[in-house]
Amino acid sequence: MDVTQEILYEVREGIAWLTINRPEARNAMNKAVREGIREKAQAFADDSSAQVLVITASGDKAFSAGGDLKEMAGTQMQIPPRDFFVYFNRSLTTDKPIIAAVNGMAYAGGFLLAQMCDLVICADHATFAITEARVGRGSPWAAPLAWIVGPRLAMELLTTGQPISAQRAYEAGFVNKIVPGTELLAEAERMARTIADNAPLTVRAGKRLVYASASLGYHDMFEEGHRIYEAAYMSDDGLEGPLAFKERRKPVWKGR
Repeated sequence: MDVTQEILYEVREGIAWLTINRPEARNAMNKAVREGIREKAQAFADDSSAQVLVITASGDKAFSAGGDLKEMAGTQMQIPPRDFFVYFNRSLTTDKPIIAAVNGMAYAGGFLLAQMCDLVICADHATFAITEARVGRGSPWAAPLAWIVGPRLAMELLTTGQPISAQRAYEAGFVNKIVPGTELLAEAERMARTIADNAPLTVRAGKRLVYASASLGYHDMFEEGHRIYEAAYMSDDGLEGPLAFKERRKPVWKGR
C-alpha cells in the first residue's frame, strides 16, 4: 500500500483503491488531498494492470465535506485556483471506470468528487448537498448535473444548499446502489470485480459511449457508437470472447 498522511492508495488484483484519509476534518479537501487525488488518479490511468478505481474515504461520517474552508479563509481565497476543478475534471478523465463508495456526507467538493465518478454506491446514511450557496462560494463544476439528475433537482440542489438523502439521490439516478454502511466496501469490491473481469476494451468503449451521448443527437449517436466500438470488434479480445464461450471456459483478456 502506498500511504501518505492524507491519501491511501493500493492496487489489488486489478482494482485500485483510493481513500481520502482526513476523518478528523470530515475528509475535507485541502491542497494535499487535491494533489494526492490528482497524483493517484493519474497513476491509475497509467497502470495497465488496474482496470477499475474505487474512491472512498476513512471513517463512517463523511465521504468529504468539501473544500477545506479553514484553508480558504487562511489564504483569503476568492476564485479558486484551477487545480480545484482541473484535478478532478482532467485527472478523473480516463476511459477506465471509476466507482465512488460514499461512506457518509458528500457535500460541496465531496459532491463534485462523487459526480465526477462514473458509478456511485453509497451507505444508507449518506447525504448529498451542494452547499456553496450557504457560504457564498460557487459550483461551476455542477454544469453537467441537470444531465444526470434532471433540471428540477439540479435547481434545488444549487439554490437551496440543502442535503438530500441517499434514497432520493438513488431515485434521481445519481446513485446506483444503496447498502448498509458495514457492507459498503464489500459491495464496491463486488461491482469493481465484475467490471474488472469483463473485456477491458468493451468496458472502456461503453464508458465513452455514455458520455458521448450527452453532446450528440439521436441519429449521430448511432454513427459515433459504431466508431467507438470498432476497436473492440477488431481486437483479439473480440475473437477470444466467443471462442471462450464455445470452449466453455473463462476468457483470457489481453486488452488488445
